[in-house]
Amino acid sequence: MDLGILIGLALIVIWGIGALAFDGPGWIHLLLTVGVFVVIWRIVVTGDRRHPEAK
Repeated sequence: MDLGILIGLALIVIWGIGALAFDGPGWIHLLLTVGVFVVIWRIVVTGDRRHPEAK
């Protein structure tokens, strides 16, 4: 598992705790947006076979 995916999942968990348990303010939903973006982005980059290797 990629570190980026773990960070994205951690952001989603923090959002869940903050939004549902503590009735978080509106800005906390930004964590959900960023977390989902990072997870999708890392899955796409990891699955891209034509992505150039680092030299």
